[in-house]
Amino acid sequence: MGGLFGRAALRGLRCGLHAPGPGLLARTCSGDSEPSSFKGGPSWTRERTLVAVKPDGVQRRLVGDVIQRFERRGFKLVGMKMLQAPESVLAEHYQDLKRKPFYPALISYMSSGPVVAMVWEGYNVVRASRAMIGHTDSAEAAPGTIRGDFSIHISRNIIHASDSIEGAQREIQLWFQSSELVNWADGGHPSSVYPA
Repeated sequence: MGGLFGRAALRGLRCGLHAPGPGLLARTCSGDSEPSSFKGGPSWTRERTLVAVKPDGVQRRLVGDVIQRFERRGFKLVGMKMLQAPESVLAEHYQDLKRKPFYPALISYMSSGPVVAMVWEGYNVVRASRAMIGHTDSAEAAPGTIRGDFSIHISRNIIHASDSIEGAQREIQLWFQSSELVNWADGGHPSSVYPA
């Protein structure tokens, strides 16, 4: 096999999946001898991210639309629950915004109704999720993104998705017990597009 795909397939045969913790699965391979130009190529790192449909998204019956978009993109749902978010969880989740003038209104809004929290898994899911949801401000969100299609105001923007791998790990541990995440194999699925 030649070219980029051939090298990736051969590398996949030599490497195994290792689970460093509940928040992230990473493909690792010791003794890599790939040229540096290949190492800078596409990443096949399997990640997990937190996605939460906010109270306005739940009230507007958009949970199914959100799930459908992530499934169609090829991501795998490994955890989901509906809950009335406790203030303690919200305070920790939004800890970096505590000094902002809108913080009290944000906490009030996020605790005003149920939230549907989900953990999605897939290759580059953190970055892809952010692109899928669109800009925070609905006026800036591109058509075709979740916020571009559904959001009506910056303070009612439907959805949250982790902004980094580290942030995703922190948020997943905040919102989910490890026992609430399901590791399941989808390799037999006919539409599986990821390397084994």
